[in-house]
Amino acid sequence: MHRSIGFYLRIYGKILVQDIKSKMSYRSDFIISTIGMICTNIAGFVSFWILFQNFPSVDGWGYYEMLFLYGFSLVSLTPVQCLFDNNWSLRIYVYSGDFIKYCFRPINLFFYYQSEIFDIKGLGQLAFGIGTLIYAWAKLGLPVTVLMILKMIVFLITASLIMIALQNAAAATCFWIQNSFYVLDLVFRFKDYAKYPITIFSPVFRFIFTFLMPIAFIAYYPSLVILRPDEIPLLSWLSPVIGLVFFYLSYKFWMYGAMKYSGTGS
Repeated sequence: MHRSIGFYLRIYGKILVQDIKSKMSYRSDFIISTIGMICTNIAGFVSFWILFQNFPSVDGWGYYEMLFLYGFSLVSLTPVQCLFDNNWSLRIYVYSGDFIKYCFRPINLFFYYQSEIFDIKGLGQLAFGIGTLIYAWAKLGLPVTVLMILKMIVFLITASLIMIALQNAAAATCFWIQNSFYVLDLVFRFKDYAKYPITIFSPVFRFIFTFLMPIAFIAYYPSLVILRPDEIPLLSWLSPVIGLVFFYLSYKFWMYGAMKYSGTGS
């Protein structure tokens, strides 16, 4: 049964309101989690500062350029944390058999499952990432134009799709692999490399981070459109297409596993 985008937006709005209400009933947990998230990001900020006290640049990348990459990665990673956090529980629902309850509603299965959880503390990461981006932008003296802002929004969204796709695919392995947590955890840990320019890695890892585990598209390639407009590689311009393709493939993979599960009743 096909539904319109407006239908799903209305449903998601109602689910979101109820989820936030339930979380706000435990305000101390929300506050502590948000503070913890902010402190983690501050620690990352400080580590950059300490690093550049000893090295003026890293492979030609200065402090504020690296800080821009860091902020870019934080913002682009926020959607996967806020909107797709339920992927971490997928294996539990599958192994317990409770996942079957999602298979009998007349709405898209992927949407229904993912929309149940909104990780509101991820908004703290978003605020910190935007603040870091604005600070680095100002220090680098980058122009502020409508075109630049539009480019920024487009490439942030498509960069987000890469991490969402990686997490979707990793989470969906639970339909076939019993110890799928380690696959998901490994993919999640790779995100820490997204805040570094790919040029600092060896040719082998450059290939891996570009074509096999494409974390270079989470920050490095998309941010070049803003940071270094005079030397933009083709892969940067292809980032939106690559993001959309990877997301679509991960969605089809996730749905294939879900349909196999419902079909076998395993």
